[in-house]
Formats: sequence, C-alpha cells, structure tokens
Amino acid sequence: MKIIFTGGGTGGHIFPVIAIARAIKRIGPSSLELIYIGPEDNCSKDAFLKENIQTNYISSGKIRRYFSIPDFFANIVDVLFKIPFGILQSLYLVFSISPDFIFSKGGYGSVPVVVAGWMLGVPIFLHESDVSPGLANRILGKLSKEIFVSFSIKDNEYFPVDKMLQVGNPIREELMNGSKEKAKEIFKLKGGKPVILVLGGSQGSQRINDLILEILPGLLKSYEIVHQTGAKDLERVRRQANALLSETLKPEYHTYNFLNEEELKHAYAAADCIISRAGSGIIFELAALKKPSILIPLPEAAQNHQSKNAYSYAKYNACIVLEENNLSPNFFLKKINDIFESNRLEEMKKGAESFAKPNSADIIAKYLLEFLTK
Repeated sequence: MKIIFTGGGTGGHIFPVIAIARAIKRIGPSSLELIYIGPEDNCSKDAFLKENIQTNYISSGKIRRYFSIPDFFANIVDVLFKIPFGILQSLYLVFSISPDFIFSKGGYGSVPVVVAGWMLGVPIFLHESDVSPGLANRILGKLSKEIFVSFSIKDNEYFPVDKMLQVGNPIREELMNGSKEKAKEIFKLKGGKPVILVLGGSQGSQRINDLILEILPGLLKSYEIVHQTGAKDLERVRRQANALLSETLKPEYHTYNFLNEEELKHAYAAADCIISRAGSGIIFELAALKKPSILIPLPEAAQNHQSKNAYSYAKYNACIVLEENNLSPNFFLKKINDIFESNRLEEMKKGAESFAKPNSADIIAKYLLEFLTK
C-alpha cells in the first residue's frame, strides 16, 4: 500500500504532513510506503530527509494577485510553463507509483499532483488549515473526495458541507514534550522574569522584528525575550539590538534565525506568552500547549485568512488580536504589560485548552488507514 503526500510553499504546509506521516507510521502497518511529491525547497528537503520519506520534486507555480509588471510576466511563465510541466511530471510519477490515494495539505505546490491524481482516478483527500481557503484549495476542493478542515465548518463558506470533516490542524506530538530546564540550558535564560517568545512564521517577519526593536529596552525591563527573526533579518536585528541595549539588558535578549523542532518545543515550554503571526499551524500549537498569545495577522495574507483565523481563535478568549496597520509601539508595549498585570494569562490558558484539538494527526491517520482497509 502506498500513500502520496503533497503540499508546499511554506512550513505551514509541510509540518502538518510530517505530523500525519508520524501518526500513520505509529499506528499503521509497517508495509505502508509513504512518498512526498511537491516543489523543492529547503524546508521540505530537510524535514522529509529526517523522516525517511521518499521525496520527488516537481515544477510548480502560483498566480500572483499583485499588480506589477514583473508579477504579470511571472504569472505568464508559471501558468503557461511551470504548472503544465509540473502536471506532466506528476502524471508520470503518480502513474509509476500507483498510490492508493493522495493526501494534499494544499498550497500552490500541491496543484500539479492533485490534478494529475484526479486525471488518473486516484482518490484525493484534502486538508484546509485556514478559515478562508486560498485559490489553490478552492480549486482542489472540487477534485477531492473528502476535505478535512481545521476551524468550524459553519465558518467555511467555500466547500460543500457534505465533504467537510472538522478535525483541527495536525501538530507534531513531539512539540508537547518541552522542558523549562532544558530551555534554560539551550537559550541561556537568566531567569527571574517572565519569558516572551516572538515568532514570525518559518521565515520570520521583518515588521514584527521592527516592532520589537522599537520597544526592546522597555520590554526587557520586565521580560526575557527569545526571538526567532528569520534567516534574512537576523544580523540586522542583532546589530540594532546591540546599539539599543545596555550591557545589563543584552544577556536577556536571545535571537535566532530559526528554531528547529527540538529548540522550539523547549522554547514553548519556557514561554509565558507568545507573540506571533496568525497562521493556522501556530494557532493550533499554542492551543494544544495552552499558551497565552498575542496574534498579529499578516495584512497581505490571501483572503485575509490570518485575520479570520485569529478572530475565530479569539472567540475562545485564548489570545489578543492586534491589527498591524493600527499598531503603535507604545500601544503594543501597553497591551503586553496589561496581559501580565491582570489575570488575563489564566483566562487565556483556559480558552486555549477549550479550543485545542491536539489529536488531529491521529484522527486523520485513523480515517485514512480505515479507508485503506476498505
């Protein structure tokens, strides 16, 4: 028996696939063969290599809905050349592998594989992370047998109700096993102050980095900070922080370009509050870990999905949502202080717990394995 996984574009498409693949390996037969087909990028390459999942890379493209001459020509190249070529590559691979079904995590990187599978009559299962699906998943939903959704079915306006199953967003079980003591060792935490973890997605967020830098001296008077900046912005953030901070505050600001799974689970364990974008993956991780959070949705996110995700989560009183376009440094610092100075932290923990679906990967894995046995 063979399963093809596909998805791609960001870590948000890759990490849930890893979580489901681990669950299938844990509870499924050892004879199962797991294969990934999608666009080549560093995130997927490193992740699947560690999981011993066979990978096949294909050409893929996306439709950019920005209005500029370079984007116009890039769209022409992608639509006329990259996507058709990716479909041809996928037809060959899917036909050669002859999978029992294809599981798609969505995103532009999955389009050629799902289209090829549909053309060859292979059953398609799709997972949608966000309240509002992107263009790729709206198209792929029409080709899918079942659609797993993360948020409430009643919030989703784009898929047929009879196709949807609400299961949450799969998270890596290993993230639940962090240790505060190990975090002190890894991040050289000084202790004595609450710890705030700042994340900006797998690639970081320059605008969140700038916001943190604006209030950094004031922030470090009351908190210790672990900050994932993204690889492209690490050196700039370090230089500016070095110029801003006194020698006594510098040891309490810890910057990293990216936190791998081992580092992230311990950072989560140590954090009293997390500041982050509002991708579905991070929201469901925070909920499972019962971590209070401040979410700053990415304004440019397609279909405004990050904002919709954040406000759907905020209904449970699990987080505070701050819109980037209306966010001043002083207001930001005040909101952080308000959370710690009130009883809000405990309320947010309870809200996160009531929203959480930590067994999502196992639920999906069992459903897929049941399909195989039938």
